[in-house]
Amino acid sequence: MNSHPTPSAGAIDAKEAGRRASEAIAASLKGRYAAEKRFRAYGIAAIVFAMLCLATLFVTIIGTGLPAFTQTMIRLEVTLYPQDIDPDGNRDPAVLSRANYRKLIQQSVLDLFPEVTSRRDKRALMALISPGATFDLRREVMDDPSIIGQRVSLLVHASDDADQLEKGHIDADLPESERRLNDKQIGWFERLKERGLVVTRFNTTLFTNGDSRSPELAGIRGALMGSLFTMLVTLALSFPLAVGAALYLEEFAPKNKWTQLIEVNINNLAAVPSIVFGLLGLAVFLNFFGMPRSAPLVGGLVLTLMTLPTIIIASRAALKSVPPSIREAALGVGASKVQTVFHHVLPLALPGMLTGTIIGMAQALGETAPLLMIGMIAFIVDIPGGPLDPATVMPVQIYLWSDLPERAFVERASAAIMVLLGFLVIMNALAVLLRKRFEKKW
Repeated sequence: MNSHPTPSAGAIDAKEAGRRASEAIAASLKGRYAAEKRFRAYGIAAIVFAMLCLATLFVTIIGTGLPAFTQTMIRLEVTLYPQDIDPDGNRDPAVLSRANYRKLIQQSVLDLFPEVTSRRDKRALMALISPGATFDLRREVMDDPSIIGQRVSLLVHASDDADQLEKGHIDADLPESERRLNDKQIGWFERLKERGLVVTRFNTTLFTNGDSRSPELAGIRGALMGSLFTMLVTLALSFPLAVGAALYLEEFAPKNKWTQLIEVNINNLAAVPSIVFGLLGLAVFLNFFGMPRSAPLVGGLVLTLMTLPTIIIASRAALKSVPPSIREAALGVGASKVQTVFHHVLPLALPGMLTGTIIGMAQALGETAPLLMIGMIAFIVDIPGGPLDPATVMPVQIYLWSDLPERAFVERASAAIMVLLGFLVIMNALAVLLRKRFEKKW
């Protein structure tokens, strides 16, 4: 006789149901773990893809722009004949300025190649020398008239085509019809190199000159100064206005439908396309008030309108982050509302405000569309001396150069992008440092 009781049908069904439930839970957990792994894999793939795109962008920009930081120069021995420069010997600056320096440059080049006699070959030979050589020689004479009558060694810019040949961007093995320099020009340039007259040096012209029709003479100094004046105007107007508006809305304004309407409009303005602010500046500042076109002052006003919502929102967030106990303690010891805000709340919120301001200024520094609408796209050679002088800015200069066919301009556009990115990285790093340095933990 069996001593163990036989399980009932109900117990068997319950055990089977429990087993099935456990299997279902295990299968569900397995599916969830698999889904989590897939989600992580998707996230990692997205990050890797983004990093690859970013790396490709930087490699392309840096690879294209680095050659622009070097410039090919040609050393010439120029004889400064007094009869060509200062026939009267008075050393009158007006006379010295009008002298035919191009003739002296041409003669020094032809002295190196006496076999070049035809007019066509002379033009082809002179095409290896930048037109800026004339201005370089005139500047040397104007700075030191005592060198008139002497033979001086002058380092002049090679033309953009000769510069590209030296940098390896012109293939001499291609058919003559497919390159910008013919066989004779390449041969003359190689002879200059054999004589040690071709020098490669750091391209200081990129940082000292304004824009130019000749790529080898074009620089970003005009655009840098234009951006500087524009940013100064923007900062001087946007920061106090934005901080004042944030203080009023957050600390003093009554909470009613009007302030809510203002807050909604500020948030909406932060999302308005930047070109709309350019149209507003064109209609109001240029057409209505008649302010000077292409001036950094107008550009700063337009960018002020664009950055105000961003700085206001950041400043209000900084004010909200100050604990209410600070306000209550100040009021409790007898401080007025104004004293509480300006002596206690504002100093604690200022680091966050500065961070928002720097981010807004970095955004404004990279803007192009609104400035195109107010005429800052003009070709301007002179370096601006103030916010009322005609100027362009770095993003617009990059836009202008990138649209030109010469490879040398493409190089300079990439170099200008590198400089602009450097400024943006510095500004964002400064914002992070300010936040880390002055951030309070409550």
